[in-house]
Amino acid sequence: MPVAGAREPLRALQVGARTFLRRPALADQREFLARARASRALHRNRIEPPLTPARFARFLARAEHPSHEIHLLCRRDDGAICGVVNLTDIARGGLQEATLGYYAFAPHAGQGYMTEGVQLVLRRAFVRLRLHRVEAGVQPDNAASIALVRRVGFREEGYSPRLVRIAGRWRDHVRFAIDVDDWRAEQRAARAAPARRQPRSRR
Repeated sequence: MPVAGAREPLRALQVGARTFLRRPALADQREFLARARASRALHRNRIEPPLTPARFARFLARAEHPSHEIHLLCRRDDGAICGVVNLTDIARGGLQEATLGYYAFAPHAGQGYMTEGVQLVLRRAFVRLRLHRVEAGVQPDNAASIALVRRVGFREEGYSPRLVRIAGRWRDHVRFAIDVDDWRAEQRAARAAPARRQPRSRR
C-alpha cells in the first residue's frame, strides 16, 4: 500500500510504496553527480557510476539504447534520487532475458529502498517487458548485495572468476538468476503471508 502522504510521481514507470522508477534526464545531472561523488567510498571496487558531465552524457545516451532499460530509483515523498536500477543486454528471440544492475547512493543506502527498487524492476521485466529470465552478478564479498538478491527470490547458479573489469581489475562474481515462474511464486507467497499472520478468531 502507498505510504500516507506520498505523492503520485510524474513520469514514473513503476511505483512502489516508498519509491518509484523513472528515466534519467539531463535535468538530473547536478543531483546525480553530487550523489555519485558523495558515494565514492560506498561504490569503491563495486561499480563505476558517472562522475563527470561527459560520463553522465554517455549514461543518458546508453539509456536510449533499445537493449537497455536505465532507471533512476527515486523516493516518493520528495523525489530524491536514491540509486539506479538497470536492465541491460536485453535479449529477445529464444532467450527473453536481461541482466540486472543496481547501486544505491550513500545517503539512502541501507534503508530498504534498493530492495523495493529491484522488486519494481522485476515487475517491469516480467509484466511490462514480458521477459522470461533476469540474471545478476555480485562480487562474492558484497554480503549486502547478495542478501538483497536472495531476499527478492534470486537463486545462485554459479561462480565466475575474473568476470567483469571494475576499477582496473578483473573481479570474480557469483551469478544469480530468477525466471518468471519463480517470480510469480514469490508474488503468491508474499500475498499469502499477511493472511497466514492473521490471528485466528476465538469463538
